[in-house]
Amino acid sequence: MSKALTKQELHNLAMNHVGKDLEKRGFEFVAINSKLKKHPQFVCIDKNSQYFFVIVKAVVLPENPNNYDVVWMETFKKHASDKDAKVLYAGVGLGNPNGEDLPVYLNEDYLIEYNGIQVIETNLN
Repeated sequence: MSKALTKQELHNLAMNHVGKDLEKRGFEFVAINSKLKKHPQFVCIDKNSQYFFVIVKAVVLPENPNNYDVVWMETFKKHASDKDAKVLYAGVGLGNPNGEDLPVYLNEDYLIEYNGIQVIETNLN
């Protein structure tokens, strides 16, 4: 029998995709936090030793993975700015290819909508 992924498992799946993308882009991981609602999920540095806080958000399709809470993000941007870090956002939409009313199942095919990493300007409004 098929087992539906929990919210934490969906989040972990999204983090795996984003982590591979960050590696391909040459980032080095300083810290990783895979717990739901704990931010950032990745703390990375680039070749210039610039710190980046990466926020990963997993949503179930057809919800738009590119949307984030703008008000909350302002608070997070302040935190990043205080730490001299830049903010990156990675929204990942996951879904069942057999219908949007079905969950994503463990060890079965799934749909993914991932438009890459977005740079969030840390200039405070």
